[in-house]
Amino acid sequence: MKKSDLLKMWMRAACFAFVAVLVSSCANDGVDSAPPQQPGESGESGAIEEIIVTGAKVGGREQSRRAWRKKPAVVERDMSVVAAVAPRFHRNETLSLSSVAPGEELWIIARVSLEAQGTNARTDDSPGSGAMVARPYEPGHEPTDRAGLVPLPLKHTAVDASISGYISTVNVRQQFQNPFDEKIEAVYMFPLPEKAAVSEFLMIIGERRIRGILREKEEAKAIYEEARRQGYQASLLVQRRPNIFEQKVANIEPGKGIDVDIKYFHTLAYQDGWYSFVFPTVVGPRYNPPHSKDPIHAVANGERTQPGGGTAARYLRPAERSAHDISINVDINAGVTIEDVRSSHRISTSHHGAETTRVQLANHTTIPNRDFVLEFQVAGERMKSKLLTHVDPGSGQGYFTLMMYPPADFERIGRQPMEMVFVLDCSGSMRGRPLTQAKNAVRAALDHLQPEDTFQIIRFSDNASQFGRTPVAATRQNIADARGYLKLLRGTGGTHVLQGVRTALDFPHDPKRLRFVTFMTDGYIGNEAEIIEAVHSGIGDSRIFSFGVGSSVNRYLMERMAKEGRGAVAYLSPSDSARKIMASFFERISHPALTDIQIDWGGMNVADVYPARTPDVFVGRPVVITGKYLGAPDDVIVRGLRDSEQHSFRIAAGRVGQNASISKVWARLKIADLGDRQAWESDPYDELASEIRNTALEHQLMSAYTSFVAVDASRRTEGRRGTTVHQGVPVPHGVRYDTTVGKN
Repeated sequence: MKKSDLLKMWMRAACFAFVAVLVSSCANDGVDSAPPQQPGESGESGAIEEIIVTGAKVGGREQSRRAWRKKPAVVERDMSVVAAVAPRFHRNETLSLSSVAPGEELWIIARVSLEAQGTNARTDDSPGSGAMVARPYEPGHEPTDRAGLVPLPLKHTAVDASISGYISTVNVRQQFQNPFDEKIEAVYMFPLPEKAAVSEFLMIIGERRIRGILREKEEAKAIYEEARRQGYQASLLVQRRPNIFEQKVANIEPGKGIDVDIKYFHTLAYQDGWYSFVFPTVVGPRYNPPHSKDPIHAVANGERTQPGGGTAARYLRPAERSAHDISINVDINAGVTIEDVRSSHRISTSHHGAETTRVQLANHTTIPNRDFVLEFQVAGERMKSKLLTHVDPGSGQGYFTLMMYPPADFERIGRQPMEMVFVLDCSGSMRGRPLTQAKNAVRAALDHLQPEDTFQIIRFSDNASQFGRTPVAATRQNIADARGYLKLLRGTGGTHVLQGVRTALDFPHDPKRLRFVTFMTDGYIGNEAEIIEAVHSGIGDSRIFSFGVGSSVNRYLMERMAKEGRGAVAYLSPSDSARKIMASFFERISHPALTDIQIDWGGMNVADVYPARTPDVFVGRPVVITGKYLGAPDDVIVRGLRDSEQHSFRIAAGRVGQNASISKVWARLKIADLGDRQAWESDPYDELASEIRNTALEHQLMSAYTSFVAVDASRRTEGRRGTTVHQGVPVPHGVRYDTTVGKN
């Protein structure tokens, strides 16, 4: 009989099962045996059957792996890994086990399908379930009220990043502590980079490290909710958007803490000699147009209700702040000489040779209300194209990442006449400094126009309007009138990006000119999928350059608009020079791109390449392509059109390296591409969703359909069901509370 059939039979025999697998490198000879707990002994009326494993001898890691592979479904006390039959056993469960480090624990919790639970299964998604009447816990001290300091569970976020070449490995530790006199569930919504490949999850309780496991989203949620209901300490990580995540930590006891570690891989952006590492710190308040699917609401801190559907981020009022702060350490190994380092924040640097640098926030207690941006310049007049490869030692599958950089002779060609379309977000979230920066950028762009160019200005908020009925010639009078038009623009109303997209792409294109559409927005909207679909279907021969304006913009939307619009993305912070950013933009588009690109992979058998449609190659901006291959790495020939003429260049193959992160990056890009396709492709049988789910499970990555869950099933906490406390966050630096959260 097949293992799957045996498991199905076992699933019919029990509602739930907790399977405890303890992996450690401790040198203990053993632990005292304890009798197994009988069903119903805990006062749960026999609702759950537990298999409690005690008295196991704990051994080393390599022996543990062998034991798991040998008998994954049998309890044996003489084995290094103690396991039990699980009602659901994914074929990639060994990936979770093999990633367990010495000294860590893995409590595998498996359960039957949600339908089998019946109608009595209890969930608790409503904010503030149970009135928040807990009082601040301060042993030996009376409760205090220090200048608007709000007692909240998240105390500190510690970010430790390691950069090798243009791939970063980042560990984020979130430190939760219960400041109340009864146990709580902490809920925190936070951002990560839009291309982050989240691959590891740990829950830390004192000296114990409990490794999380990846499950399908609904299954992980059900495991967490049941563990919470029974009083076990647990944590759940859910993806709400590719760049927005929600952390839940259950049953934090009064005065005690639980830490959570999140590890991800990420590729760095490169522009004109500078690499850029970005760590976002706060989710901006979203506007959700009517009938938005899966909205993300902006709600004031302390509100016990939220609009129907979707989820919500809680924001501190202007006079409030929490004790949450952040520290960031970045170790850079560039592989070539680092010539300069600059940052959005005040930093301290220490150099350990010409190619390595350590960067730290100068103040380790920084309020997390804007993106941390670290840029470093490497030696050499230009970046060289390169091909990096990695072969998985288990499967023999090869993965590659190709960075294409245009040859030097591209910069010697003059630009063609252009049709420039400037699209400005004039919604309430842009009011103040962000809109001022956007208008300054357009003013600077007008100075770069030449007589043979045409231009148009489109504004949007609740609706869209434009400067001229059609694009106008770049005459002195028209430019002066446009400056007057810009002066009258104000920030108010909702962020109806869809109106701006359709207005910018719908009017006829002048075939004599290259059309460049520049979107200037913070991207604070909740219907990203609709925007991506509109760009994909309406782009035609246009190119979209998205400008993220603000301190904590929606980089996911900015990147996706540029990707589908076959352009590029730039960011304009409140302190940047709008004139300098726009000058860099015109320098880029002033030289023709290499279009209609085709790649000859030589002897490599290449498949599953992402992005699926190769972008145009612009001067100063490399194009990065990642895929799978079989065979030996070979030289690559890139061919494309420039000024209607065929051009080509060769990229030499490097040696097969130990670049294991490439497979994770590839899987994350595949998931992102499939997610984008969901916006415009009909998928009646959920084939795209199934492929995302399978890819995420195979490579052990977070996705819209998979979540990490960790449970400490060693003991139950005391007391009744804990109260849910949502972590309030500040609005991003430069964003007004009254025109975003306050208006909602």
